[in-house]
Amino acid sequence: MDPVIARKTWRTLEPLHGMIYFVPEAAQQYEQAGLDNPRAGYFASRSAAMGEASPELVIATFYNFNPASVRAVIPAAWQTVRPEELIDARFMAADTALRRLLGDDAITGDDMAEAAELARNAALAACDHLDGRPLFAGHAGLPWPTDPHLVLWHAQTLLREFRGDGHIAALVADGVTGIEALLMHGGTGVIAAGVLQQTRSWDDEAWTTASDRLIDRGLLDPDGTLSELGAERRQWVEDRTDALAVLPYETIGEDGCARLRELCRPFSKAVVDGGGLPI
Repeated sequence: MDPVIARKTWRTLEPLHGMIYFVPEAAQQYEQAGLDNPRAGYFASRSAAMGEASPELVIATFYNFNPASVRAVIPAAWQTVRPEELIDARFMAADTALRRLLGDDAITGDDMAEAAELARNAALAACDHLDGRPLFAGHAGLPWPTDPHLVLWHAQTLLREFRGDGHIAALVADGVTGIEALLMHGGTGVIAAGVLQQTRSWDDEAWTTASDRLIDRGLLDPDGTLSELGAERRQWVEDRTDALAVLPYETIGEDGCARLRELCRPFSKAVVDGGGLPI
């Protein structure tokens, strides 16, 4: 399969998973569980599938966040809430948010059931290939929900983390650290570097030091944009990430991927239009 097909399929479905990091239902569920710090809710809810993850494990698997921001809330979060409670809270948040954003007709419709089955088949294929994918493996060990919209959400969660672990492997192979990956992403101009710095909690000193390293290596120009060499290196990482993510989509084939995108475009659009993702 052309890796572009896998990338397109992942991108089409990504709002259905990605909304969990932004919808108010998630913050409400985590707060009810005892975590009123949004950063604690994010790190703990996403890592809970790995058990009481240490700060070091979260730093390694999340990759591009300032380690200090992780240590500020992990492992303290586990003194307040058990991982299994937070897993349940996350599924509850996904359930209530998707019901609000998609509506009852979409949630109970035939298209949702068909999309859920296709995505589940792809995700199950990924579950046979846990090697070197620790964050994905944690989520792969969770029980499957029964409601189709949650099956779809969980399947996309698995496919996203499968791809994400592969992306980190490609970055490590290319010798790019987490903060350097953010700077190179910002250097494309697709998203402001300052937004990436803020959301990943990097201070100005660390940000400038990492930028200077990339400039010295010829990967960034002095104005912060990607150099020609930097663009080539970043493209290698993206191409390798795509290649490492193909396997589950090959299971359902090109026709299955096309059908999954067709079914999920209206769902993803509803999530975006309903404010499920930041603009």
